[in-house]
Amino acid sequence: MDVPVVGEVIEWRGPAPYHFVVLPDDAASAVESVASRLTYGWGVIPVRGRIGGTEFTTSLFPREGGYWLPLKDAVRRAEEIELGDVVDVVLTLEV
Repeated sequence: MDVPVVGEVIEWRGPAPYHFVVLPDDAASAVESVASRLTYGWGVIPVRGRIGGTEFTTSLFPREGGYWLPLKDAVRRAEEIELGDVVDVVLTLEV
């Protein structure tokens, strides 16, 4: 199942700073509809993502009633993504 996402890159300043894209409500609802079949614990959902020509694997984190997509440094460098940029992501969930 492919889920298109358009969102702003934000930074979370936890124990280690990390960059995320917060899924908009429609994308979060699509993920939630299949989440119980995909989660491997704590509500975390494994996904494959594609931004531009870069494909990557990661896991969506449940947060603040929705899902956050972590963006690895390698992905951000490859696609020249900076904090505050709005990115188009295609997420693939293995349903």
